[in-house]
Amino acid sequence: MMKRFSMMLVVVAAASMAFAGAALAQMGYGGMGRGMWGGGMGPGMMGAGLAGTCPGAAAVDQTSATQITEEQAKVLVQQYADQYLKGFTVERVLPFTGRLGTMYSVELKGPDGQVRAFHVNPWGNVMPFGGPTRRAG
Repeated sequence: MMKRFSMMLVVVAAASMAFAGAALAQMGYGGMGRGMWGGGMGPGMMGAGLAGTCPGAAAVDQTSATQITEEQAKVLVQQYADQYLKGFTVERVLPFTGRLGTMYSVELKGPDGQVRAFHVNPWGNVMPFGGPTRRAG
């Protein structure tokens, strides 16, 4: 009788964990799931709803069909640099395709050889990556 009860508890616990895991996966928490784009955002994730928490991350209407061009991404990151990173200039813009459209990885170069990387989503949100670095060579 005790073995049967213990086994039933194990089955119920396993089923509960499976349902909880599936629910969290659907909400988009963690990784670069829906949370990055505003559907189920957790603390610290970037999206139009949290644009006020990061300097330079402008709130942009993500429902519009118009996506930015490579030149527009370059201009947006240079505007960010002019405001927050004096002396930095855009060195390289690399487009890449994500599931929501064309995005851009933009590299800035500083006056002392520092390099900063930025991500620009299809709607023009500018998001800095990492801290200051020097590139060898």
